[in-house]
Amino acid sequence: MKKLLILIVIAFTINTNAQESTLLRLNYKKGDVYVTTMSMSQEMGDMMSMDMSIKMTANITASTADTFVSVMKISGVTMDMSQGGMTINYDSSKSDEDLDASGKMMKAQMEPMLKAVITLKGNSLGEITETSVEPNIPGTSDLANQSNNVVYPKKALRVGDTWTMNKKDKGMSIDFIYKVTSITRTNVLLDVAGKVSGNATGTVKGTMDIDKNSGVPLTAKIDMDLTTQGQVLTTKMVATTSKQ
Repeated sequence: MKKLLILIVIAFTINTNAQESTLLRLNYKKGDVYVTTMSMSQEMGDMMSMDMSIKMTANITASTADTFVSVMKISGVTMDMSQGGMTINYDSSKSDEDLDASGKMMKAQMEPMLKAVITLKGNSLGEITETSVEPNIPGTSDLANQSNNVVYPKKALRVGDTWTMNKKDKGMSIDFIYKVTSITRTNVLLDVAGKVSGNATGTVKGTMDIDKNSGVPLTAKIDMDLTTQGQVLTTKMVATTSKQ
């Protein structure tokens, strides 16, 4: 019995030590298909409010140990926006007969994006090295890049470790800090914090749940509180990704 207990303790210790650190990498395989749904709400006092949902499908058409090619399409968009006394309601799944005048106006802008094919080339750290859109519809790549949530560090990570990432977007510079809060057999959980400077100033906070084996962020929840031109803009975003 004593020997059995010792063996159990040794096995537990080995298993615990094995789970102490992990190397986060995107381990895409050719033929993988992922669907991402991103929901975003924005409010700027009484001036503007918007709820938007975007659905994207990504097909991994090439993959090596260090690089990947992802061909993406935006498969659905819904939007409810109120600004300056005008209300816009749009749902890409609805026909013209089911859209009001504002919805038809938005459809004219969004429909070309829904037909575009976005090709992303990147590496296993999550860095996007090349983006192309066919046909080249302005704004399409901006929507696609929202799904590129995080660039991983080169080192293995333990609970409590942090790393930083800078992202520039529309005149803003966002300095992210990622902290590992949990490592399980299947998942890596992160806390996200950050500061925004440039055309807007403010803070970022949120969480991420990453699939340990594939390196794909399964869920990302990000809140941003910004001040721009004297106005406070609050943004809440939730993105979920699943393999098909």
